[in-house]
Amino acid sequence: MAEPAATLPKGSLILITGLTGYIATHVGQQFLKRGYKVRGTVRDLAKAAWLKDDLFSAEHAAGNLELVQVPDLGAPDAFSAAIKGVDAVAHIATVTNFDPDPNQVVPQTVSGVVSLLRAAAAEPSVKQVVFTSSVGAAIMPIPGASGHVGRDTWNDAALQAAWAPPPYEASRGMITYMASKVEAEKAAWKFIKDEKPSFVLNVVSPFTTLGALLHPSHQRGTAGMVPALFKGDTSQVSMMPSLIYVSVKDVAVLHVAAILDKDIKEERIQAWATAFNWNDVLAILRRLYPNEKLVDDLPDSPAITATTDDSVALRLLKKWAQQDGWKGLEETVRENMSSLA
Repeated sequence: MAEPAATLPKGSLILITGLTGYIATHVGQQFLKRGYKVRGTVRDLAKAAWLKDDLFSAEHAAGNLELVQVPDLGAPDAFSAAIKGVDAVAHIATVTNFDPDPNQVVPQTVSGVVSLLRAAAAEPSVKQVVFTSSVGAAIMPIPGASGHVGRDTWNDAALQAAWAPPPYEASRGMITYMASKVEAEKAAWKFIKDEKPSFVLNVVSPFTTLGALLHPSHQRGTAGMVPALFKGDTSQVSMMPSLIYVSVKDVAVLHVAAILDKDIKEERIQAWATAFNWNDVLAILRRLYPNEKLVDDLPDSPAITATTDDSVALRLLKKWAQQDGWKGLEETVRENMSSLA
């Protein structure tokens, strides 16, 4: 099948922020496989050496991958050097230390987004930008969550909870993270409205991202929840008993499409597949590993019944991955586990 007409020719340079991250490595892999060059920002070049020495060693040797150090996302002009000469940007990096103090997370996340957009607007070569938001920018992803998420749906509850008076106990870390995504995405759209830059902005907002890991460090995030459950550790999954999953491979394709598709402009793309709970995952693990003794089923939890319009996302998956629908939960769990072998 002929590839779709793209906004950028092969060989164009894509800046990916936070390239060591779980989603970012998959986005980088997608662009490199499609014949594009990648410049990745990392906080520490030495700690990120595995990108060029291992995961993308062939691409690095061929001159298609370079790394630049951006130690502080929120610093003024943080991206002024990294963005020179790039054709598009995937801004995936964010503050993920889950500090419960909003003063240490929200302003830095917002300034990082605005700093990058300002740098992109000042660089004539930049034609496309995709920003990675989160479902937490739109709704509180808790059991029983309902309603419909549209273009202007925002998680105001997270903002109120995050900015509530101290003490800033550790349990508030996730709320603060979600508040940072609310404020950052709002700031991105405000920048587009006020500044009217020459580049096109799209946003991809994943729900719980699962699937293949490209580096062991990615087990610290959502991709580590399935392996932890397999090992009998229920501490993470018990805090989020009902969710909606999406395969990291689908999320990566949507980032690629948000940059390369000529028909996508100022879209807020919600990357949601299907509601599930961890007993669904346990059932899959029992089928995949019939000789393993796994933990008993967890207590039932109300499903998330919130909805969103995924027609744009599904159209992009069909167009850019020749894929009908979202990757299934069983395939996603299998890839999550097999990547650890």
